Amino acid sequence: MMKIKILLITYNRPDYARMSLERLCDTIPKNARITVWDNASENQTIQVVKAFEKHPLVERVIYNKKNERLWAPTKWFWENSKDADFISKVDDDCLMPPKWCEILEKAHNDMPHAGILGCWRFLPEDFNLSKASRKIYAYGPHMVMRNCWVEGSGYLMKRSIIDNIGTLRQNETFTDFCIRASAKGFINGWYYPFLYQEHMDDPRARHTGIKTEEDFKKLIPLSAEKFGIRSKDAWTERLKKSAQKLQECSIDPYDYIGIKAKVKRKIHTFLGKEYFPKA
Repeated sequence: MMKIKILLITYNRPDYARMSLERLCDTIPKNARITVWDNASENQTIQVVKAFEKHPLVERVIYNKKNERLWAPTKWFWENSKDADFISKVDDDCLMPPKWCEILEKAHNDMPHAGILGCWRFLPEDFNLSKASRKIYAYGPHMVMRNCWVEGSGYLMKRSIIDNIGTLRQNETFTDFCIRASAKGFINGWYYPFLYQEHMDDPRARHTGIKTEEDFKKLIPLSAEKFGIRSKDAWTERLKKSAQKLQECSIDPYDYIGIKAKVKRKIHTFLGKEYFPKA
């Protein structure tokens, strides 16, 4: 039986952490194991994590002494999961769907060139078939809405990709890593029909903690902070626009990397435009 290893990183969100860990334990098969990495949370979140220490599917819990965000824990996990056939990361703001692991594992086994297959985190109202249909491909009994990258949560990746292209580079994002894998010929994208992982940081999600502007300020998502977003409504609009862009952006990795892409990006920046290659 193939080994699946999953990383879940927690930080100061006790309610989210409890829900995400409970759901993760309920939705993975017996051949999967979870590593929980806590980024120096306060006591409430620590107590939530401690309650899962003896769960049969939790392989280890790491109480880190400082908040190292995502890059360092992910790189450490990849380098310490060499015995796994598949690896994954699930964010503590996501609730995974039933059988997601089994479905993605089966797709990987049936698709030798599959690299990183993911669960979709946007709402049904964000789906636009006229855009997405150009990117949906059939591979035997499986369909994938192809993209050069997927989100950093709810994916299943062949561990052998790391042997092929190396681990995360210094300051490299997961998106950039995915694009490198795509350039090597691996098929990345979201399994279709979508496996919906509820993104609790989406103010429209059922279990969201972001119901008011005060909630947004208290629970501001990392991505919102990164892009300088300061209101709940602005964050919702960005999520909607992100969903649309992902359904129409190019699946050619060399639209994003290499000399031509670099020159085009500089020209667009000079003209005050966003560089966005479409499929």
